[in-house]
Amino acid sequence: MNQALQKCCSLLCGTALFAIMVLTFFDVGGRKFLERSIPGSLELTELLMVVVIFAGLPLVSQRDEHVVFNSLDATLSAFVRRVQTVIVQLLCGAAMLGLGYLMVRTGYQFWLTGETTAQLKLLKAPFIFGMGLLCAVTGIIHLGQMLAPMKELPEGEGTAL
Repeated sequence: MNQALQKCCSLLCGTALFAIMVLTFFDVGGRKFLERSIPGSLELTELLMVVVIFAGLPLVSQRDEHVVFNSLDATLSAFVRRVQTVIVQLLCGAAMLGLGYLMVRTGYQFWLTGETTAQLKLLKAPFIFGMGLLCAVTGIIHLGQMLAPMKELPEGEGTAL
């Protein structure tokens, strides 16, 4: 399951990032040499950035690679660090599941009203549904990490208590 999630999210991220690169290359080239840009390139870039960011969330969470402030960890006992980890993972999981729910609900409303982008008239709902699904997956990952064994502190950062 982990490998399937990693492959799916990595493929989404990589494809969207590559598409942004190609789109930007041709858009800038068209403006420079043909004095014409690609219509809707800004909208496409924005939508592709949504894919990159939200497809990357589960990967970052699964690998526990978020930016952290851990300068006090060496002063905390293993028990306190464990409690802290459980609380943080629970809060992050709940927040991501709640955000996922709100996004799916918004996506459904956009689907019913046929909400589209301004210039290219692309439906917004599929993107919002995807954002909601990926937030929910990220929330489940955080809840699962509450049960994961504690990581040991790097050498030289032992507990002071």
